[in-house]
Amino acid sequence: MNVLAVGCHPDDLEIACSGTLAKYVQLGHDVYMCHVANGNRGHVVIMPDELRDIRAKEAQKSGRHIGAKEVISLDVPDLEVNSYNEDTVRKLIDVIRYTKPDVIITHSPRDYMKDHVEVSRMVFDASFSSSIPHMVTEYEAHPIIPPIYYMEAFGGLDFTPEDYVDISDFIDLKLEALSFHESQIKWMREHDKIDFLEFVKSISRFRGIQCNVMYAEGFRKCMAAHRVRAERLLP
Repeated sequence: MNVLAVGCHPDDLEIACSGTLAKYVQLGHDVYMCHVANGNRGHVVIMPDELRDIRAKEAQKSGRHIGAKEVISLDVPDLEVNSYNEDTVRKLIDVIRYTKPDVIITHSPRDYMKDHVEVSRMVFDASFSSSIPHMVTEYEAHPIIPPIYYMEAFGGLDFTPEDYVDISDFIDLKLEALSFHESQIKWMREHDKIDFLEFVKSISRFRGIQCNVMYAEGFRKCMAAHRVRAERLLP
């Protein structure tokens, strides 16, 4: 099975679903990670051009640690993600056609900031368009309209999971993958007094309590025509 995870910023997938992605990899599935925004404005001291390059390298290291087959960036500047931007939508359509996913994981439509919400909307639209042969892009049409699972909204707020993945055996790997995003982890620890690794671990523990395991990640299914499958697609 091919799995495509589409996040907004370079560390969003590690925060919300990297344990699940690592579990897919262990089970023999091909995992592709894509981030739409390049994270260039996520720091106060490091300037955007430099931060863009730093965060791209961090994302590649983290993806390799999880076992992803490829990490792809659409390189949109932070705060400029727009689901109506035809150039960006076409790039995402080609990512979907290139990776041929059987399932897509992305942001909840009710996340905490515009960029995340725009990515969620863009994935919904582009994944449908990717199946239309007369929507001409670089790659041929994907033969299916992929099912979508929405990953944890930031901080777990206004997000009640409908399904869970037990990541108890992958929590250490999840935190290690997140730690590769040093430009964010170090900044938040030193200047905002937030231990982001502990923050993410705590949410995973809370979701684990809800489903009677040690650590879990929560998801909601996109309930739309042609998206629902009878078989379980989460690992």
